[in-house]
Amino acid sequence: MTKQIPEQLEVIKRGCSELLVEEELEQKLALDRPLRIKAGFDPTAPDLHLGHTVLLNKMRQLQDLGHHA
Repeated sequence: MTKQIPEQLEVIKRGCSELLVEEELEQKLALDRPLRIKAGFDPTAPDLHLGHTVLLNKMRQLQDLGHHA
């Protein structure tokens, strides 16, 4: 991984009003292996709307940190 845990948490928390179970995320980041991030919707579905871009943008940020979406 290229960034340290505090730097990754800063990027992950940016734009979030609440991060549930932050301690678990810190523990997983401390393992220094890429996380596997999954979306709860089909990105090719015809019923996507602009609200889905929030999750897609966050997933892109996680990819930029070296994780797998």
